[in-house]
Amino acid sequence: MSLHLSQRASEVTPFLAMEVMEQAKTLEAAGRDIIYLCLGEPDFPTPGKIVAAAQQAITDGHTAYTHSLGLLELREEICRHYQRRYQVTIDADQVIVSSGTSPLMLLLFAALLDPGDELILTNPGYACYANFIRFNGGVPVEITTRAAQGFQPDPQDVRNVLSSRSRGLLINSPSNPAGSLLSTDWLQQLASLPVPIISDEIYHGLTYQGEERSILEFTDQAFVLGGFSKTYAMTGWRLGYLIAPKAAVRVLQSLHQNFLICAGSFIQHAGIVALRDCDDDVERMRRAYDERRKYLVARLKELGFVIHSEPVAAFYVFADARHLSHDSMALAREILAETGVAVTPGIDFGSGGEGFLRFSYANSLERLKEATDRLEQWLQKRS
Repeated sequence: MSLHLSQRASEVTPFLAMEVMEQAKTLEAAGRDIIYLCLGEPDFPTPGKIVAAAQQAITDGHTAYTHSLGLLELREEICRHYQRRYQVTIDADQVIVSSGTSPLMLLLFAALLDPGDELILTNPGYACYANFIRFNGGVPVEITTRAAQGFQPDPQDVRNVLSSRSRGLLINSPSNPAGSLLSTDWLQQLASLPVPIISDEIYHGLTYQGEERSILEFTDQAFVLGGFSKTYAMTGWRLGYLIAPKAAVRVLQSLHQNFLICAGSFIQHAGIVALRDCDDDVERMRRAYDERRKYLVARLKELGFVIHSEPVAAFYVFADARHLSHDSMALAREILAETGVAVTPGIDFGSGGEGFLRFSYANSLERLKEATDRLEQWLQKRS
């Protein structure tokens, strides 16, 4: 028997943050003390009200399929959230709830892209975006962004790459890996472009300086990806949503019916409680992240790392390490082997991130202090 693997599947590149994490797990299993600063996963437990809601939903028998768009009560709660937070009016039938934002991104790009169609995105940017686009037959068109501008897309640079095959612009604010925000002026300019905006707003709720704005404040012809993983410490729950223009919903719903059916029923019930009752929990976590952010930025600067644009949101510091190496993957492996600190290589986010390292402060202040002390000792020996 000859086994054939498709070209498009074989061309999906590894997710290097996960590669580092898996290498770290191997070292940990061998007895090493590992400090994980490589993944964007909150170290806080899911708030108790959310856990209790899921348990009660299971007890009450909410374990069957739901509507393919998601529970109406949850979709209405998402609409109320956007009205409260951004003064944006959304219809519940514009919301599609699913098992995280990743599958929704895959379906969205399938809906927007025919083979050879283009989708514009930033370099550096979230590692998986380009793989989602290529897997759907699309062409990622990267615009090189500037460190001093938080690696956010300059509207003029976007205009320069628009073509007859452009089917959208993907933005991420607050951003991964830089923890930066798009300015109101740039958001307004991007919203006026003749292509749909796909706005990944998964880190909304975790902003420490400045104001996070939704693209829906500037246009109703945009797609918004949002969810519960980061803000509510619910990564393993797999609950996200897509807000779409009404004209696109039926196609997206059909894709969702065929490929995913629906998100877990009892998990959706927990999402309702997250939005209604957990603002205090979010604020407590946000304050802790902010304290860690301030500590880590200052400490990394002391250690000689260059931070061109200080993060103001999410839970990442994207630090320039080119004075140490221009091979960020080799450097991340060296740091892990020598110090037991797991960090993400900048090349994971595109060629524009080469020479950088991403440090996640989704870990306790105590562990951040231990990690930076280890880095200091390693740097002294290395020099």
